Amino acid sequence: MEIKPITLTVNGKKYTFMTGDGSIEGVIPNSEVLVKTLRERLNLTGAKDACEEGACGCCTVIMNGDPVTSCMILTVDCDGADITTIEGLENPKTGELDPLQQAFIDKYAFQCGYCTPGIIMTSRALLNKNPHPTREEIGEALSGNFCRCISHYHVFEAVEQVANEGR
Repeated sequence: MEIKPITLTVNGKKYTFMTGDGSIEGVIPNSEVLVKTLRERLNLTGAKDACEEGACGCCTVIMNGDPVTSCMILTVDCDGADITTIEGLENPKTGELDPLQQAFIDKYAFQCGYCTPGIIMTSRALLNKNPHPTREEIGEALSGNFCRCISHYHVFEAVEQVANEGR
C-alpha cells in the first residue's frame, strides 16, 4: 500500500494530508471525495453533502477559480489546489460578509438555506470571472444548482445587485 502526502490550500490556509488505500487511522482513503474531507476533517460544513451525484450543486466550492461539485472530486486529485468554501468568503480581518452573501440576505434569496452555499459559491465564481453578467449568463452559470424551495428569482436579483454595484 502506497501512502503519499497531498497539500490543499483551503480558505487561504495550507493543509497536508496523508492519502492511500485501505483503512489506516488518519490516512484519507483514495476514494474519499472532497466534500467529506471538508466537512469531516476540516469541520467546514457549509458545503452540503446532498445528492452525491453532482446534480444538485449543494456541495459547490471554488477550486482554482472554478466552481466544482465537491462530491464528484476525489480529495487525492486536489493536490496543490486552492479551494474556497462559503466559510472563506467573509473578510478575515473585519468578519464582514462577502457582498454577495449580504445581497442574498438583502434580497431574501434563500428559504431553507440548504442549497444557498452552493448557489453563492457558483455565483461568486461567475462574478470573479465576469463582474457584469447578463441575466442569461447568471442563469447559465446556475444551471447546475437546484433549489427545491424555488427562490431562484430572488437569487437572480441578489447576483444582479452585486454585479450592478461592481463588487
